[in-house]
Formats: sequence, structure tokens, C-alpha cells
Amino acid sequence: MIAKHLSSWCNRNFRTEIGAAWISTVLKTSILALVVYVFSEHGVHNLSAQENQPTANQKRPNILWLIAEDMSPHLGCYGEDIETPAIDRLAEEGMRYSHAYTTAPVCSTSRSAFMTGMYQTSIGAHNHRSHRTDGYQLPEGVQVITEYFKEAEYFTANIRQITSDPKERFFRGTGKTDWNFSVNSEPFDSDKWSDLQNNQPFYAQINFSETHRGQDWDNAHKHIKNPVNPDKVQFPPYYPDHPVTRSVWAQYHNAIMALDLKIERVLYQLKSEGILENTIVVFMSDHGAAMPRSKQWPYESGLRIPLIIRWPKNFQTPKGWSEGCVNDRLVTSIDLSASSLAWAGIPRPLVMQGRVFLGADEDPERRFVFGGRDRGDETVDRIRTVRDERFRYIRNFMPERPFLQLNRYKEWSYPIIGLMRELHAKGELNDVQSYLMNPTRPAEELYDLENDPHEIHNLIHSPKHKERLNLLRATLNTWMVETNDQGRFIESEEIHQFWENQMKESYDQRLLKRAEKKAQDLHE
Repeated sequence: MIAKHLSSWCNRNFRTEIGAAWISTVLKTSILALVVYVFSEHGVHNLSAQENQPTANQKRPNILWLIAEDMSPHLGCYGEDIETPAIDRLAEEGMRYSHAYTTAPVCSTSRSAFMTGMYQTSIGAHNHRSHRTDGYQLPEGVQVITEYFKEAEYFTANIRQITSDPKERFFRGTGKTDWNFSVNSEPFDSDKWSDLQNNQPFYAQINFSETHRGQDWDNAHKHIKNPVNPDKVQFPPYYPDHPVTRSVWAQYHNAIMALDLKIERVLYQLKSEGILENTIVVFMSDHGAAMPRSKQWPYESGLRIPLIIRWPKNFQTPKGWSEGCVNDRLVTSIDLSASSLAWAGIPRPLVMQGRVFLGADEDPERRFVFGGRDRGDETVDRIRTVRDERFRYIRNFMPERPFLQLNRYKEWSYPIIGLMRELHAKGELNDVQSYLMNPTRPAEELYDLENDPHEIHNLIHSPKHKERLNLLRATLNTWMVETNDQGRFIESEEIHQFWENQMKESYDQRLLKRAEKKAQDLHE
């Protein structure tokens, strides 16, 4: 079986950096699997060389993922003017990654990827909220990472109830999964924090909804002491400077600060229960902020995420990890899946596309990170992107469609979109802002992220950047072929019509009533 996998992957990947890393990884993983098998028969599990050793029952670290929704790295520790003391302290005690990316800018596709360690485009999970009722299964050899943890006798949890008070409504997790596939067994053993202390080692995650549009977003300012002054917020130049924009961005910051209170509570409970120094704590987001040109758009604003890792003192510090430091290597969310397995001493599956970026089994650093988007709700699209240490290349497979093609969920939930449509009709947007209102898109985009962090100046026709453009074009082409990008198969018209009908039913009347009320208010 191993020989079969080696032959298959070598033939597909030998010519590129992707392939070279796979060959190295496969060999290391195979050897590691053999060593683990032999040594486990004799009970050899010593993972720590420090004086402060784990207890007899704590030979392997706990792993806790703290997952924010719809949040870019807008945190104090990332240089933003916002009060996030708990997360900032986590960064001071851990390592902060400055170039961490998800593989998709929307929740279901991103989560499908990082919970399997596979690109969503490789496993047929690339269309948002797909395969919910058709019984679609993951490809052979691919499974949710909790299955590997369970096989290694880890306890698994997706925490909803954080405190012991069943009436507590704020300090809770959502229990979100939102995967674009079906699983045949229960992926988690528990949803209660109280089960963790007596079930170590554990892999657990807590999902937080404050930065996702909805009730928790709307009420975030009620939980914090100092709500943000809208006059002081900063935002990208492709949004108009208007009270609506400022209000939305202020509430986004309020939501981040409310989230910070929850992170503080979780860290307090870890420490008070004596398990903090046995637990690798990971803070991340599923994708970028819920803003126009961020969520569902595969720019930096949609794909770049915060990533902070705190290493417990009861386990030997891995090579390359340093408390309070910033790591600039390119990391993608599927790498966190592979790395978490490695931290637990679990051999990475041979087919897994994520790489180990921290620890004894560390893989070579990535030169490129990839991402893309496909259908989101009723909005049909296909975009692929690759970035290196400085440049991002984007390919729009449907350039005839507008940037802001109709998506009723966003029309309802994102006031800035309605504002921009209104100001555009009046001719009150500048050139940078009105670009988003164009009826078509360029087939290709190239941005110098060092000099143009907001990705405004498309360099696709720049002679000076032709060599870099050709490199990134070729790299993206190779990646799509080698990872078997399923996006080349467009969904049926029946599926598109289903989502069109669903979104019409959910939003058309609400949008109409809002427009009528606005017209009435203006008339009065």
C-alpha cells in the first residue's frame, strides 16, 4: 500500500516544489510510522526533556484550537489600534505568524479543508454549502482529523458549554462544523468543557461567532467596557469614508473585543484547572473579515488570517519556536491539521496535502500558498490564486461577471454594499472605490503586496513584472493539475436554480421592505 502511494504521488509531483516536499514527507512519514509502531509496543512515549515533566497519564500534549469566524488579523498584536489584551498576551507567550492563510475565503469550504488537511478543491468541497443532503462522502483515504486523534486514543471535543452554568449565554462556543460532506460517525466525543480535565490527552476546539454577522455581532458592544468610536476607525481605501462605513467597522472592532473576553475566560480556565501547561493553544480564524472584498473574495483581505501558537511549558520547546516572536514563513490552514497530528505523535496520512510547519517532523517551508473560491450561495464563480513572499496572482475564470454580482445574503447583511451602489449611482465614488462597481473583471490580477497591501494596482500588464507573472501563472497551473482541482466541473443548472430559489425566498421580501422603508424615510 505504501509503495502504491509512493509511486502515485511521485509520478504526479516529482517535477515541482510541491512534489519534492511530498516525496520527502512520504519517506519521513513512513519511517515515523514504523518507529511509532515498534516503540509503542514497549511503551516508549517520552516527549519531554524539561525538568517540569508531565504527569504519568500525560505523555502527550492536549491540543486546543480557538477558532474565530470571519476575522482578519485586526488585533493589537498585529499592529491594529484595538484593545485585545487576552489575545495580545497569548501572542506574548506564544509565537505569532504574520503570513498565515486559509485556502478559501468562506466558512464551509475553508473548514472542510482545514478539518481534513486537504484543499477543498481536491476533495469536492469547494462550493459553499454543498453536499448537505446528497450523502456525499470524502474521497478514499481522506477523513476528518478527529478520526486520527480518536484512533490514537485522544479525547475529542467541539465545545459549546464552556462554564458549568447551563444558563450562561455569553461564554459559550457555537459547536460549528459546517462541512461540505457527510461523515458516517460522530466526529467529536463531547461538547462540554467539563469533560476535558478528566479525559487527557484531548484534541478540542471552540468556535466563536462574535465576528460573524448576526445576533452576536449586533450585540457585541453590550459586552465590552469601551465601545469603539466610529470616528477613529481605519479601513481600506476602496470603501467610501461615510458614517455607514465607519459604523460597520466600529461594530466589527467591538465584536473582536467581545471575542477577546471569551479568549481570556478560556485561558483562565485552562490555568485554574491546571491543564494550561499541558496544552498547545492555537488561536486562528476560519477566513477574513465579513466585509465587501474580504469574505468570499480570495484577496489578502479574504484569505489572510491570524495565527498564534502557545507552547506548554511541560513539553519540550520545538525547534524554531520562540516565546513572543513573530514567524514570517508562509503557512496555510491545512498545515495546521498536519502539524497538530504531528504534535500528538500521529503519523500524517500519506495523501494529506497539509505540511508540518512546527516541530520535529517539520517539512520544508512553502514558497507558495494557494486559495480559491467557487459558488457561494446563489452566486456562481470560480477564482484561483497563488502568492509567494511578495506577490499575489489571481485568475478569474468568469471575468464577464461583475465584482459585486448579486448575492442576496451580502446585500442584506453588508450595509456598505448598499451604500456603494447608492453612491455609485450618484457618481460620488472615487476611482479606487468605483472599481468594485465595474460590470466585468480582469481575467488576471497581479499585486505587489509589499508596496500595495490593499491590492489596488493591478500589475498584470507591467513589463517590469513579466517574469514574476509567468512564474506564478505556471505555478498555479501546476497546482491545479497536481491537486486535481474539481472546480473545472461546473455544478448542474438544477443546483444553481435551487440556491437561486432558496435565496430569493430568504431575502427578497426583506430587501424589498427595507428599500420601501428607506424610500419612505427620504420622502418624509
